[in-house]
Amino acid sequence: MSARRVGIMGGTFDPIHCGHLDAATAAQHALRLTELLVITSRIPPHRAAPIASSYHRFAMVSLAVAGRPGWQASDLELRDDVSSVARADRSYTSATLQKLHAAGYAPPELFFVIGADAFAEIASWVDYPAILGYASFVVVARPGYRISDLTTALPALAGRMVHLPLDRAPHETSIILLDAATSDVSSTAIRDRRARGESIGGLVPDSVRQHIEQHELYASETPLSRTGADRAASAAGRLHGQN
Repeated sequence: MSARRVGIMGGTFDPIHCGHLDAATAAQHALRLTELLVITSRIPPHRAAPIASSYHRFAMVSLAVAGRPGWQASDLELRDDVSSVARADRSYTSATLQKLHAAGYAPPELFFVIGADAFAEIASWVDYPAILGYASFVVVARPGYRISDLTTALPALAGRMVHLPLDRAPHETSIILLDAATSDVSSTAIRDRRARGESIGGLVPDSVRQHIEQHELYASETPLSRTGADRAASAAGRLHGQN
């Protein structure tokens, strides 16, 4: 393996939660990653538009990674120079990885951390199957999605899959399967609990919980009739202390 091993975890993070952090931590330890970039997506191509603004989602990621050696919150996908006008500012992993290549990172140095549930849909991603050569994909088990099921679900990729601890020599870029325990939590469940006025303690880092509560994110009293622009402007104002 390369001496420089850069982990990448991308996502909407609406909000970031303990399941994300568990997966990234497991990958960091198992692969001895020298750094870990946690990249907030602008607009995901496979999901509905985020509820919280990009300002808040990036702020929550920054709070979540604070104090973790080697971890860094990245705004790479929030910058205007990454997303093309033709793609309506949507975040594509292939574009992000190519941006990192242009910045001097070679594919063998990059390890994209992803849950087994999301990786099961890899064939629908932009630039598939070429994207599998842009970085190694570290696929982490998630509650309800067993690592052992991937070879059956994705038989065309079985030859590229290796298990940790390594059961054979990996390719320059491989699909690395990591069977690690991660918290049984989702961003959807957290938003639903907030809408019902229930506690989200223990589901997100405490600093993230405080941010959500302080700025009244995902609360049921948020007017659903407000436009996305209105919500974003209000969110940005609260974030920067204007309100």
